[in-house]
Parts: sequence; structure tokens; C-alpha cells
Amino acid sequence: MPFSLKRLGAAGLASLLLFAGTGAFAQAKKPAQPAPAAPAQAQPAQPAQDQAAPAQQQPQGPVKIDLVPTQNDWTKVCGRDPAANKEICYTTRDFSSQAGQAPVLALAIYDIKGDDTRIVRLLVPVGLLLRPGFRFAIDKGATLEGSFEICFPNGCFAEAKVKGATIDQIKKGSILSVAVKNQVNNEITFAIPVAGFGRAFDGPPIDPKVLEEQQKKLQEELQKRAEEERKRLEAAKPDAAKPAAPAPPPK
Repeated sequence: MPFSLKRLGAAGLASLLLFAGTGAFAQAKKPAQPAPAAPAQAQPAQPAQDQAAPAQQQPQGPVKIDLVPTQNDWTKVCGRDPAANKEICYTTRDFSSQAGQAPVLALAIYDIKGDDTRIVRLLVPVGLLLRPGFRFAIDKGATLEGSFEICFPNGCFAEAKVKGATIDQIKKGSILSVAVKNQVNNEITFAIPVAGFGRAFDGPPIDPKVLEEQQKKLQEELQKRAEEERKRLEAAKPDAAKPAAPAPPPK
């Protein structure tokens, strides 16, 4: 696969994908109170503000995640497939759940020269139901379907084969909505902004040396963020209990 699993920072979204929309599994039972030693008069009811508030349940139903790009623009990469003896180009971009965070999803659209079939390929977080596959639509257009192909510890590849008409819709569209199911069968929809895709898809490919430099810079930035997060977590840990100072010797 041309785009790498290393750039997918899916761990931060894993718990959301697994359990988003689930309610509390059970309420903790209160321990039984011991019987009073002697009968007592009934006490007046406590004011409402003194009573414990009922536990709030998490919202049920679908969850929508509005993604933001982690790169300034789309990237088009081209190369020749020796086996098929054809030129293959793909136009790709990474996306995150919020600005300044590591990517949680990558989208790449493949164009095989001389073939009317294109491939929409996604790199998504783990923790999703694979058998239903995924559904996607451009803005308010018709819903199309795709399937998962293979998963690794830090991401899964999913793809759909489409015709040129679908690519034209993506070029003119604003949002590509991708719907998947998590492990509790709730629907998660990724809203992917596709502005600028058409210009990159129809434009010239990036210089391989420039691409290599961009990937190196991105990897260094991700490593820097990971190190900053590690230091932040270590600083948040409570200080270990210090041993008591020994008593001064008697004079």
C-alpha cells in the first residue's frame, strides 16, 4: 500500500469508536444499612438539593465526527506498476478529529491510466465491525458501499471501486461522509472535507524528492508531539511519597 500506517494516530479515537453512544452498563447497588438499635421517629425528608443526582447516561444513537485536514493541501503521487505496466496515480490527504492532533483517517483515490474504474481507499482506526463494511456519500448524493480489506494493529484498509462519475461528484462536492459501525453496533460517521481535491486530482504529481521531505518532516513532528505528550503525562503523576527525614541525633 503506498500510504503508510505509521502516519495514522488512531489511538486517541479508539475509545470513542468502541463505545460512543453506549449507556451505563449497570447501576451500582447500595450496601444494605444495619438495623437501628432502637425504634426511632421518622425523620423529615431531606431537601431535594441534598439528594444525590441520578447518574447521567451517555447519549444513544449515531455519532458524527467532523474531520479537519492535517496537511495544507492534497498530494498527488504517480508511479508505474511493473506488473501491470500501467501508470498509477493516487491523490491523498490525512485528517484528524481536531486541529493540531495526529491523523485518525487517511483518504486516497487511485486512478489507473487506461482504466475507467477508480478506487476509493480509506485508512481508518481499528475497533470497527468489519462485516458490514462502510457506506459513503458525497454531500446529499446517493449512498455507495465499500468493504474492509485488511487490518493491522494500528489501522484498517477499506476500499470501494467507483466509476468516473463518482470522482466528478467528489471534485464538485464539499463533504464526503463515511459511515461505519463500532463494536456496540452504533453508527460512526466521518465527515471528510474534500475542497481542493479536484484541483489536485487533475493537476501534476508531486516531485518524489519533495514528497520524501514532507513525509520526513511529518514523522519528526509526530514524534515530537508524542514526546511532549509523554512528558505531560509524567508531570501529571502525583509525586512519590518522600521518606520522612530522620530524627536529629540526641545532643
